[in-house]
Amino acid sequence: MSEESVAGPGMPGPSHPAIEVNARARFEILGAVLVGMFLGALDQTIVGPVLPHISTELKGADYYTWIVTAYLLTSTVSIPIYSKLSDIFGRKPMLLAGIGLFLVGSALSGLSQTMWQLIAFRGLQGLGAGALFPISLAVIGDLFTPAERAKYQGLFGAVFGIASLVGPFVGGMLTDNLSWRWIFYVNLPLGLVSLYLIWHLLPTVRQTGTRFNLDTAGVVTMTLTIVPILIALTLAEDGDWAAPGVIACFAIGLVSLLAFLVTETRAEDPVIPLSLFRNRTFAVSGAATFLSSFAFGVLIILLPLWFQVVQGASATASGYDLLPFLLGLIVCSVVSGIVVSRTGRYKLLTIGGAVVLAVGLALFTNLRADTPTPVLWAWMIVAGLGVGPTMTVFTVIVQNAVPFKFMGTATGDLTLMRQIGTSVGLSIIFTVFRNNLSWDLLRTQVIAAGAPASAMAATPPSGFDMGLLTSVGGGSSGGFGQFVSQVPAQFQLAMVDGFHQAFSIALANSMWIVVGVSVLSLGAALLLKELPLKTTSGAQDAEAHLNRIAAEALEP
Repeated sequence: MSEESVAGPGMPGPSHPAIEVNARARFEILGAVLVGMFLGALDQTIVGPVLPHISTELKGADYYTWIVTAYLLTSTVSIPIYSKLSDIFGRKPMLLAGIGLFLVGSALSGLSQTMWQLIAFRGLQGLGAGALFPISLAVIGDLFTPAERAKYQGLFGAVFGIASLVGPFVGGMLTDNLSWRWIFYVNLPLGLVSLYLIWHLLPTVRQTGTRFNLDTAGVVTMTLTIVPILIALTLAEDGDWAAPGVIACFAIGLVSLLAFLVTETRAEDPVIPLSLFRNRTFAVSGAATFLSSFAFGVLIILLPLWFQVVQGASATASGYDLLPFLLGLIVCSVVSGIVVSRTGRYKLLTIGGAVVLAVGLALFTNLRADTPTPVLWAWMIVAGLGVGPTMTVFTVIVQNAVPFKFMGTATGDLTLMRQIGTSVGLSIIFTVFRNNLSWDLLRTQVIAAGAPASAMAATPPSGFDMGLLTSVGGGSSGGFGQFVSQVPAQFQLAMVDGFHQAFSIALANSMWIVVGVSVLSLGAALLLKELPLKTTSGAQDAEAHLNRIAAEALEP
């Protein structure tokens, strides 16, 4: 395989991808790329259940959330940078650099001796992770024409679903039998295999005649926009949006956003070309992805919390309780890709997915502590079927609608929308949920469970913090266990039952916000203009065709 390859006249045939290799090499490259995507997806699911153990051993319980936040910050900021550079220097060097940084960060994270070392090395790991999803999706876009690639990008949802199933089990097994450090070391063999295959098989496709100009001001202002806003959203998950730190971070982020917009309108080669947002298909797809990710993040985080608090499941078991949701997601993601590839039609799928997602989420507004498990499984399957198309179809839509020279950038920007949508959704829903889970609701449900009204004061005790009751495993230990132990023995069962019901009702009522967001996602899908899927993406003749498609997308 030639180490250097430029898009040019390719092998004969009716369709021409940007990277033209034989079928065997194409699918070997696809396998290597999927391994890289699996690394990023696995890391998001393997670390969470082990965080309490890590924070205890490293004596940093007050800072354990920053293990996740540091990774989130650096991975999010680096997404558009990698994506832009991949359009100029090619996917291969960016993907190799990203996987390499991810592996170095993984090794150092496993060697960490203090909490702050781990936080710093997780940030380094995130810098590498920023390349894994967007560049991998762009490589799939290079390997296959839009008419072909949908069925292969459907594997993206499958990879995430499998990682969500495997992650909690592997994390728990490695921690119990070896050490928590192995949840980071496990990345090394998989990553090295992916590095080797990509290095030897993936050609480098570079734009010819393009002069690189680093948009330094754009990178700086973008970083100063994303980082403070993500920190503010993380801090606001405690429910105090008026805290000085939250307000200050939002203020810095918004001022920086204005500076970023001004900078990008003047930049010779902007890191995020604002012209992309004049493309109706790109703008609508970005909005729909943001909104559907809002809903997806809420389900993937809050449902395991419900299983742990209400049903007393372990962190590992709660991950497996999501199996029906993930099954629906995986099946619909793959099937959606196949349907789009065979029919060339996608608008009806996006509309149908949004409708099914809204219905699935609306079903969760009926959640109660005694909801039968089969009913819950049915709700999760419906919601998963609704999320599935968003994991596949919008990437195909965007890659089909933008000029070839912007494919990496557009794919990365879509990934950025997905990541920020998840963060915003979690912050808003956690706040709404905490407000819904009030003392009045708890008191009402405890009395309904059989306790006399005299057993529950009309106002909460001095210093009472409802947040302590919702800690992981709170149904049987921790803050809730201590609270129940202070209640007379004859009322303790009613207290437990009442709290579980109050928790379920608060979560169910919070779902109405997500239902509304999914309806907005449906509105965005209705605004899509269905463009024909191209049968070519090679640079030799694709540029004129892609520019024509992009011009059609700009039409009202």
